[in-house]
Amino acid sequence: MVQPEFNVLPHGPVERAVEIAQVAETLGYERCWVYDEGLAAADVYVAMTAIALATTSLEVGPGITNPYTRHAGATASAVASLDELSGGRAFLGVGAGGSLTLDPLGIDRRRPLAAVRETIAACRRLFAGETVSVDGVHVRLSGASLLHARASTEIWLAGRGPRMLELGGAACDGVLVDFVYKPHLGPAVERIRDAGRAAGNRPRIAYSTMLVTDDDDMAAVKPHLTYRLVDTPADVKQAIGLADADAARIRAALADGLEAAAEHVRDEWALPFVIAGAPGECRDELHRLAAEHGIESFVVPLLDDEPAEALLRSGAEIMGLS
Repeated sequence: MVQPEFNVLPHGPVERAVEIAQVAETLGYERCWVYDEGLAAADVYVAMTAIALATTSLEVGPGITNPYTRHAGATASAVASLDELSGGRAFLGVGAGGSLTLDPLGIDRRRPLAAVRETIAACRRLFAGETVSVDGVHVRLSGASLLHARASTEIWLAGRGPRMLELGGAACDGVLVDFVYKPHLGPAVERIRDAGRAAGNRPRIAYSTMLVTDDDDMAAVKPHLTYRLVDTPADVKQAIGLADADAARIRAALADGLEAAAEHVRDEWALPFVIAGAPGECRDELHRLAAEHGIESFVVPLLDDEPAEALLRSGAEIMGLS
């Protein structure tokens, strides 16, 4: 059985994210990722602290943070403080960051691969208790060290590009692959594994996508596929029948919000990115993908507050927790 995990977006009251986490812990989920979406959600470290204080067994970490909105040293210190508070339950999830997070802050995503690489390396050394001086292209530290450090604090990377996946395979404890075009899942995992073997590393693989068991689930996921579909590679657009005019229509509608853009997303474009069907069919597909690709954990994305408990219970059933 894959390890059951979830990723919560705290765009409502922090108390609501805490309630969701408590339900998940009761159902048997083991790890809580918390989206770091800047001004579009509650502060990720406030939300994670509240969740850690209200739970006893959940591992808690940002899913994902980025190198731009916080200095690498500040990120390492925050995760280490969360780890101390939670009794060793914290982890770090990092990636390049997206437009939803960075654009409102006026931040350009410059040299993302170097920025993520330097952040991972700096945090790894700080977690190990080292005094760190770095003069990188993005990260700069001078005689920096942490008050609290645990060398075994896990660092995970989330990304889609080939070089970012290779970085995760070579330098991280695990790699989160989410909402990938399913025919590309196997090649993505192999790229991660190959990079890990070359570096003498064996990263764990987590996979995340929506479990779609009814029309309500499909309606819930479409807004969050809008920006993914318009930015998907040309070969994938061709494979799913998404014409340039269709992508342009979705992109133009995004100016009026995700819900407006979602009206232009067809089911046949969404299905290759999600696991869909009756609960038993979803269970069979998830277990098949996990067995074929060595996936060790599955992350249920909770992108909206209202259906969160239902999605958690559906995920628990599909993963065999209940």
